[in-house]
Amino acid sequence: MNKEIHIICELNCRDTDRAKVGELVQRFVEPAKSEAGCLYYDAYYDQQTGKFYILDGWQNQAAVDTHVQHPNVAQVMSELRPLLTAEPKLTLLTRLAD
Repeated sequence: MNKEIHIICELNCRDTDRAKVGELVQRFVEPAKSEAGCLYYDAYYDQQTGKFYILDGWQNQAAVDTHVQHPNVAQVMSELRPLLTAEPKLTLLTRLAD
């Protein structure tokens, strides 16, 4: 099985906080893309549900672990967490075949 890790992160917020949450989510993107082991890192907004999604891919679990400890993640999450209506929902995926 492939060692790559692909993550879907779903973020929910109140309508009144949507603009600020969008700004904060975008602050994750560029720093993450420059991290070792990052395959891709993209942020999306679902216009129908009002949810935000981050889709990211990493070479292996070690790269994910390093990303989670990155100072930018802690900084953005400290501002983002109070605006969320639920904890981020993470879906971790591995590719079945190369």
